[in-house]
Amino acid sequence: MASENSRGTMFRALVPNQHSRVTYAELLFDLVFVFAVTQVSHYLLARFTLFGAVQTTLLFLAVWWVWVYTAWVTNWLNPELTPVRILLFLLMLGGLVLSTSIPHAFETRGLWFAVAYAAMQVGRAAFFVAVAPPSNVGVHRNGIRILSWLSAAGVFWILGGLADGERRLALWMLALAIEYVSPVVRFWVPVYGASSIQDWYVEGGHMAERCAGFIIIALGESIVVTGATFAELNWTTTTVLAFVSAFASSIVMWWIYFHKGAEAGSELISKSSDPGRLARSAYTYLHMPIVAGIILSAVADDVVLAHPDGISDLKTAICAIGGPLLFLVGTILFKHNIRGWLQLSHIVGILALVALSFLARELSPLMLSAVTTAILIAVAVWESLSLQSGSKTQPSATSA
Repeated sequence: MASENSRGTMFRALVPNQHSRVTYAELLFDLVFVFAVTQVSHYLLARFTLFGAVQTTLLFLAVWWVWVYTAWVTNWLNPELTPVRILLFLLMLGGLVLSTSIPHAFETRGLWFAVAYAAMQVGRAAFFVAVAPPSNVGVHRNGIRILSWLSAAGVFWILGGLADGERRLALWMLALAIEYVSPVVRFWVPVYGASSIQDWYVEGGHMAERCAGFIIIALGESIVVTGATFAELNWTTTTVLAFVSAFASSIVMWWIYFHKGAEAGSELISKSSDPGRLARSAYTYLHMPIVAGIILSAVADDVVLAHPDGISDLKTAICAIGGPLLFLVGTILFKHNIRGWLQLSHIVGILALVALSFLARELSPLMLSAVTTAILIAVAVWESLSLQSGSKTQPSATSA
């Protein structure tokens, strides 16, 4: 067992208003999730039914949760140290097993998925408890609280892996609910009670950069899917236009998230006196619809590229409109969390997409893709011009 001093050195030296860089070990770990995100989007493509959508949602939430928990832990621990690096490498191995199990997670590889997921969650928490110095009572007790909740959820993950069909889905939904509720109740456990928000101090700039990195992962997956699909097609006028629309959509999503928004979030959380609360709301929960929207848009790009002509079916309409809609809902909530006001540009974009849904079945997939991309471009231009003109100082819904 590590000595008291060596345990303490496992943790980052958190200096207020100082940004700790994301390490190369963390970036290497993130690469596994490029594959995981690709697997999730392909799962939805192969099973585009209501039941398949529910399964895909569960798989996405699991992938996001195991990644974001690792981001929290590496915000506290120092990945430059060999034991923490080894932890990340072992989590990478678990992540690869998890990712390769996704296509058949509700069929023959359910137990593999469950074991990989539970091992990553419980193993990481156990490591944290092992290296947390007992003299730092708040940190040590937080580790025990997290380990307790994740261990309880792990039981249901394994039971679900042993079950099949709807029983597996129900047990995994229960496991996921336990994990998602636990931060809201501040990991309350008997004897220790709930943690205080002061116990969750994080290095804000590092957390913001980690979540921005996951957005890059999701956008990169979207571009990879677009390129791989386009490469296999005959390059006609319609497929080229569909390819351009898909690429433009990815770029404008990047612009909407990263132009001012990501920078403002990083600056705010870096200087916040309560970064733990902001990290939990803005970065742990509100990034989920942003990433989900990008993944659903990638599915839409694949569908439109394969069949750009004709009339849009329900699958195409849901993906082409639902992806940008989820993305804008996530970004407006994220930016509201960091700026304190809702942006009119995003509200109008959301309403335009909702209105488009009533006309979607009358448009070809290519036209539908082009219109949704045009709406996103309008939102990006409107926001950029508004912020540039200085209207961001007005704390109202009409500010941008």
